[in-house]
Amino acid sequence: MNLTDAIVAQQIDEVLAAADAHDGIAPIVGAGDPILRTPVLPYSGQVDDATLARLAEVMAKTMREAPGVGLAGPQVGVGLSIFVAEDPAAVSAEVAAVREREPLPLRTVLNAQYEPVTGELAAFYEGCLSIPGYQAVVARPRTIGLRGVDLTGAPIDEEVTGWSARIVAHETDHLDGILFLDKAEMRSLSTNAAVARLWNEPSTQRAATELGFTLPSGLLL
Repeated sequence: MNLTDAIVAQQIDEVLAAADAHDGIAPIVGAGDPILRTPVLPYSGQVDDATLARLAEVMAKTMREAPGVGLAGPQVGVGLSIFVAEDPAAVSAEVAAVREREPLPLRTVLNAQYEPVTGELAAFYEGCLSIPGYQAVVARPRTIGLRGVDLTGAPIDEEVTGWSARIVAHETDHLDGILFLDKAEMRSLSTNAAVARLWNEPSTQRAATELGFTLPSGLLL
């Protein structure tokens, strides 16, 4: 798919029209659609501020309705470097401690890029709204450096740790045409029902033993 500024602007118009017809919720694109494998264009004024803010609003409402904790532009059919993220972290204290999961207030990031801050990794089950029904273990950096801009144009340059770093990395990968299964341990692939029944515990050590995959060396658990 060859993206241009005009195509991206048209995609945004189509998403907003679809959302207007469905109570402000946009359809989520499923795996197999080329838009999910196409690196996005950076935001450079393809639409005006009001339209961009409306897109972010629709994406946030769509994410919450799904429900999910993040949603990137390609997942609603828009080849633009934008994602929204929000995590209420509604998990037990034990899970929150092991996974370093704390509430993440709603945020919108444009032109996001990230890089590992250290070599520390964490590996947990992860899913995606574009691949419903399945999860797999993904090893990701425990702490990342996030760069980008917010909806006001203010620069973002910060470190993000724990589960929030996982969310940010997952959504930023979408902007490069990368799905979480590209980085997953495929022997861990499980249905949501299987994860809830068998692997719904703070760490992935037992899943690795019983499903026969190896967790990265130096992994933080």
